[in-house]
Amino acid sequence: MPPMKTSDFFYELPEQLIAQYPKANRTDSRLLHIQREPVSISDRQFKDFPDLLQPNDVLVFNNTRVIPARLFGNKASGGKVEILIERITTEHSAIAHVRASKTPRAGSEILIQIPDSDSSVRFIVKDRHDNLFVIDCPDQIITDVLEQAGHMPLPPYIDREDDQHDQDRYQTVYAEEPGAVAAPTAGLHFDEGMLARISDKGIETAYVTLHVGAGTFTPVRVDNIEEHAMHSEFLVVPEETVRCCKQAREQGGRIIAIGTTAVRSLETASQDGELRAYSGETDIFIYPGYSFNSVDALLTNFHLPESTLLMLVCAFAGYDTTMQAYRHAVEQAYRFFSYGDAMFIE
Repeated sequence: MPPMKTSDFFYELPEQLIAQYPKANRTDSRLLHIQREPVSISDRQFKDFPDLLQPNDVLVFNNTRVIPARLFGNKASGGKVEILIERITTEHSAIAHVRASKTPRAGSEILIQIPDSDSSVRFIVKDRHDNLFVIDCPDQIITDVLEQAGHMPLPPYIDREDDQHDQDRYQTVYAEEPGAVAAPTAGLHFDEGMLARISDKGIETAYVTLHVGAGTFTPVRVDNIEEHAMHSEFLVVPEETVRCCKQAREQGGRIIAIGTTAVRSLETASQDGELRAYSGETDIFIYPGYSFNSVDALLTNFHLPESTLLMLVCAFAGYDTTMQAYRHAVEQAYRFFSYGDAMFIE
């Protein structure tokens, strides 16, 4: 079979189907339900999700917390600059995307204005690696600056400025570990009431931590998907999660990944076929032909055309089934992307 092309994963999406705001309530989303064998596609509401779970299933969530990683400032010369923190490396250093009319050079200063004050904070550009910059904040701890001046890093397809509402809604209710610059969006559909319903059914929940980077939005720029280089992200799969997953399978239950980041976490931690505790980097790229070791069902949002996340879903549900489901979702006017509707594949 010849390698698949990026263009194989294209689909037409009317712009009005890209959700710009979340629904009033987290659980108000629609749910496209896909059964793989035999193939069936049905329209449901997300409130139905607990009814699709079986005894002894375990749900695996990504408990990363989105940080207010976007900063707006000026060069010393006066030009406007936007910083998107990709990863905080020390209290005073970070790796970041920097957008400016002219690429900043090593040694240049960027001043970030602190809202409701006359003060500003200095960032100094130290180095550049490909599209990322090493920046230092010598006078303050970076997390403190983000708390004072940072904006929620909404995805590029949400065509508006962030507002107070996004601080709550572009964050899962179970977010624990700060470090992501994009939300694990399948988890945005769960509220405390939904989690309580799931718990009342005796369904186990477990957690991984994958700090989603801005690279999740990087387009695939090669024709042959196998030549694509994935970005790297930090991941922890705890021993307790491994225990819960093994117990679920031993008792005839399923490991259900809540989102593509949970899939990538579990599959990274089971590359030799057995799920083990893991802490470190992952750049796993899952596309059709991949054999899954540790995921039996998947809850996910709808993903961008030609994206690595759509390729992952095609690997799990089957290419033809996935593309058929996406065409159906467009025809039925589902809401797409981060603040959009969900899909459950089993």
